[in-house]
Amino acid sequence: MSSSPWSRYRPSRSNLWNLARAWTLRRRAGFAATWSELDRDLKDGPDTAIDRVLAGQCRTAGVPADFAATADLLGNAAAATSDADRLQAWWLYRMLFTPDPLTERLTLLWHDHFATSQLKVEDVESMHDQNITIRRHARGPFSELLRAMLRDPALLVWLDAPSNRKGKPNENLARELMELFTLGVGNYSERDVKEAARALTGRTVLQGRYAFRAEHHDDGEKSVLGKTARLDGDRLADVLLDQPATSRRLAWRLCREFLGEGVADDRAIAALAESLRADHLHIGRAVETILRSELFFSPRNLHARVSSPVEFVVGAVRALEQFTPPPSTLLLAEWTGKIGQALFYPPNVGGWPGGRSWLSGRTVIARANFAAALAEGRLAAGSHVETLDLRGLAARSGRSSDPLPFFHELLTGQPLDENAFRQGVKQSETAGGTADERFNRAVALVLARPEAQLV
Repeated sequence: MSSSPWSRYRPSRSNLWNLARAWTLRRRAGFAATWSELDRDLKDGPDTAIDRVLAGQCRTAGVPADFAATADLLGNAAAATSDADRLQAWWLYRMLFTPDPLTERLTLLWHDHFATSQLKVEDVESMHDQNITIRRHARGPFSELLRAMLRDPALLVWLDAPSNRKGKPNENLARELMELFTLGVGNYSERDVKEAARALTGRTVLQGRYAFRAEHHDDGEKSVLGKTARLDGDRLADVLLDQPATSRRLAWRLCREFLGEGVADDRAIAALAESLRADHLHIGRAVETILRSELFFSPRNLHARVSSPVEFVVGAVRALEQFTPPPSTLLLAEWTGKIGQALFYPPNVGGWPGGRSWLSGRTVIARANFAAALAEGRLAAGSHVETLDLRGLAARSGRSSDPLPFFHELLTGQPLDENAFRQGVKQSETAGGTADERFNRAVALVLARPEAQLV
């Protein structure tokens, strides 16, 4: 590997452009690929494959011609109700069918970063609007996203901003702004938090909309991180955005999202932070740096990250090409919750712990049960069962002679070892039902295997 941690990936004899790398690109930067998409990426090479991901043009299947109109219709209908389940279903529809999965991945990242829960907000419309705001700014300068979030009604309610008034400051928003959204622990003092809270006074929510109450704002001088001025929320954001600690925290966050545990060392994070700082904290270009890097395609980064419940569910549905008819996204939302990630309900202000915490005895069983429900066609709306034609999918992909190894490669990005193959065939042959039903159960067992939980 080059001396630079973010040098550009070039295929070589020791670092081939192969299925594992194409599969990892599409799993990490989107929500999986169909076999035809993987085959196209392998033929066209990494530069073209990455270009398509960045341009939002990587999907060739399962993108409705009326996606944007349908997504808006579903989102607006959900926002008009008090039913958060429908809001979850809307977002899963977007993840499944958008032509631009990278933007949805980044929207999910920032949903976790600015973790806001409907459990306290109790306003589906505000949660919907926050999701739209995050998506709009997900790939641009972080400064624009941060400023938008400091005016976001759902976040302000979540962090008690309406009770933050001159003479009676509430420190919740100021503390999380520093600890979680920008600087990180250890890079500010308690006095900085108190002064930042004063700067944020007056920001409130009236009838579900952001409002500034000048009479509640403390317009006196404040001192934050060595900067003394009559700071308000916007000028406070300027101070925080200019801190090296902020660029480092963002670099850490992006590496955590796109790389396996421990793949990016301190030197790599520092180099990415320096690049971010020089580029006005532009998120999209930093993501491109990661996706084009030798580090991203290094052997230690392949199959080195536990998939989140949302990644697992959406990735399985897309890889198995369940587009016509599509599964019920209401049922998919129910499953992501069972597996440990209910959208719009992060467990606390720190978001989901992620990593190995996604796998517990309960959630591993839930993943296996989801795999069975998917393969057996039990994800359609109502009580309808739509048996999947998985043998037909293998045949259309040119793999009718070895369908079980094909599905292992499709779902894990790795070849199926001989012992696992024999076990799968045996279980397929001894299970009840028709030949197709038995084979589908074997595919479900592949999806439940330990390697299928990694991306």
